[in-house]
Amino acid sequence: MKVTIDGISVEVEAGTTILNAARIIGGDIVPPAMCYYSKLKDSGGKCRTCLVKVSKGSEKDPRPMPKLVASCRTTVMDGMEVQNITSPEVIEARKGIVEMLLINHPLDCPICDQAGECHLQDLGFEHGAVKTRYEFDRRTFNKIDIGDKIQLHMTRCILCYRCVYVADQITDHRIHGILNRGDHSEISTYIHAAIENDFSGNVIDVCPVGALTDKTFRFKNRVWFTNAVEAHRDCDHANCNGKVTLWYKGEEVLRVTARKDVYGEVEEFICNTCRFDKKKTADWVIEGPRKVSHKSVISSNHYEMLNPPPVVKNNPVLIEANKEQFERETRL
Repeated sequence: MKVTIDGISVEVEAGTTILNAARIIGGDIVPPAMCYYSKLKDSGGKCRTCLVKVSKGSEKDPRPMPKLVASCRTTVMDGMEVQNITSPEVIEARKGIVEMLLINHPLDCPICDQAGECHLQDLGFEHGAVKTRYEFDRRTFNKIDIGDKIQLHMTRCILCYRCVYVADQITDHRIHGILNRGDHSEISTYIHAAIENDFSGNVIDVCPVGALTDKTFRFKNRVWFTNAVEAHRDCDHANCNGKVTLWYKGEEVLRVTARKDVYGEVEEFICNTCRFDKKKTADWVIEGPRKVSHKSVISSNHYEMLNPPPVVKNNPVLIEANKEQFERETRL
């Protein structure tokens, strides 16, 4: 099926959502997603940040859709035309969605371990208003203990349901979920039970905000002061491939996470043994530094120079032969 998004056409398989079609194209036209997760079945449709405008339904029925639609839940039709960043209506709606997400979210980025990796921070920077119009007290929750590895900070939660889907689909059993309704809805466990199973740590990786964080890394360092290195090991767990990202400060491994793609989604879920118990370099086979987008704050003060130019200061022949590469590397 052929679909056109912001003037760029792509052919996709039947059943592909608008969001995944945009991801095939890539670039700035990809709608943001706070609740959708391609590795989790039935995710999406909760946060509404991926709203887009369908200006042409299909070749057979060219009428536009009357309202903005969630791109993570809407499948493409042959000949469909979609507007994302080219639609002022979408941009204005996304600004309103971000404002609503921030109504109850505490602005505690300076003390949040998710800072630098928070998708809500990115959305707030791109679409946030200068100040809030909300005049009431923010929603707050009492802190509860859900185990010795995972810290739950419910006041930061945006109810994306990702952690619930993770527990449902990749762990032996789920003991946490959404309790209560409306403004009182919260992620919690029944009678404050601890979340303990082989893959429970993955709820940390899928959380788009700082509601679920790693207790073993909590307040130890800022992510932009660490160096990300890809590594692997032969994991004994049948469902874990042992491919991870190690976060170093000097020679110390401060934390271990699953590898993530360009959209911040985990490539393969990892077990708790790899995540929490293997924090020595000797436990891993180091593959090399992880490539970090230059748009990310994590890339701050990190420099890479692949195939550095030869020393050409006093050799006019080499200067001319390597002029373009030398100028490019010098600018970097």
